Amino acid sequence: MDSVNQKAVPRIEIDKHLKDNWTPQETDNVKIVLDFFQRLMNEHDFDYILEKYGNGSYLQHNRAIPDEISGLVGYVKTLTKRFPDYSFDVKRVMADGDFVVLHSHTTMNANHRGDETKGFIITDTFRLEKGKLAEHWDAIQPIDTFSKVLFLMTGGTIGNNNSAF
Repeated sequence: MDSVNQKAVPRIEIDKHLKDNWTPQETDNVKIVLDFFQRLMNEHDFDYILEKYGNGSYLQHNRAIPDEISGLVGYVKTLTKRFPDYSFDVKRVMADGDFVVLHSHTTMNANHRGDETKGFIITDTFRLEKGKLAEHWDAIQPIDTFSKVLFLMTGGTIGNNNSAF
């Protein structure tokens, strides 16, 4: 990065999160989800995401985000216009059959990365079907005052009619 104060874009170290007790399917599913997350949420590589993951049905349970990968990409594009340093630090990964759960620390500003008193705690749950992202749920907990206000400001738009569960 050009500025001394800015931190590099977080890298999700896939191998660090893999577990020996997972089945080959679970390991493959985790690799898919972590690649998806790295390229979308940290690198903001929207063309890659649409090309690699944009085909097929994707049901979104976060009511603020439209269905399909293209709906998610549109949402993240809008978010990164306002917060270009928006990124995720994946802390934990769990896998169970077709489900992959990520427990992450999300920040909006580069200078907040690594500061666990800033940003959001987010749990993302993905369901995969035959190696493709099929469904997504999330739970979001704002940490600081800015994040709580931002959460309230952006929480009113309904992007789909799917249930939260």
